[in-house]
Amino acid sequence: MDIDAQLESQIAQWRGYVSGHRVISTSDVDELEEHLRGQISDLSIAGLTSSEAFLVAVRRMGSVDDISREFAREHSDRLWKQLVLVPADPHDGARRRPSELGVVLALAIAAGLVVKAGAEWLPEQVLVRSLSVLVLPFLVVYFAWKRNMSVPGIAALAVPFVATALVLNVYPFDDGGDTEIIAAIHAPIMLWLVVGVAYVGGDWRSDRRRMDFVRFTGEWIVYMVLLALGGGALMGLTAGTFAALDIDIEWFFEAWVLPFAPVGAMVVAAWLVEAKQAVIENIAPVLTRVFTPLTILMLLALFAAFVVAFVSSRSVLDVDRDLLILMDLILVLVLGLLLYAISARDPHGAPDVFDVAQMVLVVAALAVNVLMLVAMLTRIVEFGFTANKVVALGLNLVLLVNLSWAAWLGIRFIRGRCGFGAVERWQMQYLPVYGAWAALVVVAIPPLFGFV
Repeated sequence: MDIDAQLESQIAQWRGYVSGHRVISTSDVDELEEHLRGQISDLSIAGLTSSEAFLVAVRRMGSVDDISREFAREHSDRLWKQLVLVPADPHDGARRRPSELGVVLALAIAAGLVVKAGAEWLPEQVLVRSLSVLVLPFLVVYFAWKRNMSVPGIAALAVPFVATALVLNVYPFDDGGDTEIIAAIHAPIMLWLVVGVAYVGGDWRSDRRRMDFVRFTGEWIVYMVLLALGGGALMGLTAGTFAALDIDIEWFFEAWVLPFAPVGAMVVAAWLVEAKQAVIENIAPVLTRVFTPLTILMLLALFAAFVVAFVSSRSVLDVDRDLLILMDLILVLVLGLLLYAISARDPHGAPDVFDVAQMVLVVAALAVNVLMLVAMLTRIVEFGFTANKVVALGLNLVLLVNLSWAAWLGIRFIRGRCGFGAVERWQMQYLPVYGAWAALVVVAIPPLFGFV
């Protein structure tokens, strides 16, 4: 290995450790690497070899001593561990910003107050369709604060929320109409990508940063489920205890717990992912390996059910509408599982059995998607267009493009024709398409179908 290649390998290993263990926020890694390279360059000019310059530069990183110390402990066989195992600065805490936990709790309480105020002052229909506009800004504020985003950057992130709020509340929706429900479902999808822009500190064009956000999303969902289960169990025990004492506390749950707990948990779960990401990253590969084969079996069962329904009725027109909706939801689940599996995989690893299972999953989803498209197009030709049919058709076309190219790249990777980086890049570059489609649905579908 030549000197430059060896140095790049050392820097890549250092960067991978910093990024993978989340000792610092991902938005700072580029700046740290640039600083590290600058130190190496200066030391090389002073006459040190590249290896010596790397060792000394890591030691001189100052605020990165904690990172270097942890890296050295992890790799105790490294010679340069002796250069970075220095005592922590006891005065370092005095230079830190206000307690992150305090900020998180303040945002969680504020989100709960906003929802409670909305429940008191807004009509129920308006509150339901505007919930994402009321709650998700608090996640944006948390990440913007954590990533030290500039005021203009934060103001830019506010624009989509303001525009979405105007659309959802200015459009003359029929109460309970299809277009109102469609807009309410797709608004949080679009705004979640705005949360992603805040999560990556505004650097949305970086595929690596987008992958970090995908990983965060999966881990955030895991924590939300855990918090929901734990909170539900605690509420059940509390209610049961008070019921045994003939004390009615149902009013308390309705007036205070329900407005505060779910939205507060969203912010707290985000903080937990940030604080404990190294732990949950060990769970991520396990989750994907458990649920991938189960999802494959589910897809094959649904494919068989669809075929049986078609054979028995001799027409896709008679296939149960609820089955089509269920299959759409499962395809979305498959996409989420695929993205999470990609985010949890070592990009430098060789193809293995699990990669083959992933391709089986993608191909099975692709087959189901094609059947869905045939059924939807047949229904549209026979019965005409509706808002629900157009949205479902568009979603399946978006998924078809994604899954088709993902299958092609996955097969090439398994056969050794391309690296796993190509699979990652395709998914990350395609991610904004879902946000664009959701925005189009929210803005264009309601007036196109008369807001009914």
